Amino acid sequence: MMKPRHFISLLDLSSDEFRALIQRAIALKNTRDPDFQPLKGQVLAMIFEKSSTRTRISFETGMTHFGGSSIFLSPRDTQLGRGEPISDSAKVISSMVDGIMLRTNDHVTVTEFAKHSSVPVINGLTDLLHPCQLLADMQTYFEHRGDIRGKTVTWIGDGNNMCHSYINAAIRLDFNLNVASPEGYLPDADIVKSAGERVQLFNSPLDAAKDSDLIVTDVWASMGQEEEQKQRERAFKNFQVTQELMNHAKADALFMHCLPAHRGEEVTADVIDGQQSVIFDEAENRLHAQKALLELLMCA
Repeated sequence: MMKPRHFISLLDLSSDEFRALIQRAIALKNTRDPDFQPLKGQVLAMIFEKSSTRTRISFETGMTHFGGSSIFLSPRDTQLGRGEPISDSAKVISSMVDGIMLRTNDHVTVTEFAKHSSVPVINGLTDLLHPCQLLADMQTYFEHRGDIRGKTVTWIGDGNNMCHSYINAAIRLDFNLNVASPEGYLPDADIVKSAGERVQLFNSPLDAAKDSDLIVTDVWASMGQEEEQKQRERAFKNFQVTQELMNHAKADALFMHCLPAHRGEEVTADVIDGQQSVIFDEAENRLHAQKALLELLMCA
């Protein structure tokens, strides 16, 4: 039996595949054919250890558009949280469905699950990576500005799972990434190292933003970090995306945020609701990028 193809990290795609997937997502967005049902009769199991708006809606809608169906499993609905070995859960669940999307805390849960799954496994978010969001972000950039190769992207804020996936995107799509994070919140050193000279670390957000084509940020405290909120507010207070910061970037620079956003914290309202912001295109593109991904993994 052939081993299934998984999507755990952006590095699971080659550069050519990543670009082709973006173009396919754009095509699917622009021509919705109700008769095109490549996943008719197929079932995607969606396992959530962390709650979600965009991830759940986009995968469910995508499967429906493609003629398939999906099963939503909350933490209360599976044995994963009750001590059943991940390998057993993976073998059982994958024997009954055609694909699995897993949104979980520990990255090792997804890698271990994939190892024992007989069907494709998609990383819907872990504490280390958020590759599905990057498919949508890159689709959005390509739609507005063309290929991102050779451009400069600036990440402001926590060196978190989104930041790590931006580093992987820089490797695959060949752009430069400036990262401005406070001390103690830097991205994983090995992931930074893997990108070579494409990634530069900055102490000053304004220096990092200079001449950038795209500015990206995320909330200061992600899900599960709420008790650190006050401490993080102090650490990140100089890492807010403001209009002044956007003015250091190129005149036609775009602003992205994976949402949900806290206006007045990581970004000011005038930026996120302003002319340079493409956050709602970015959010909608989760659907189209994931349809392209489902097609790639489940139609093979």
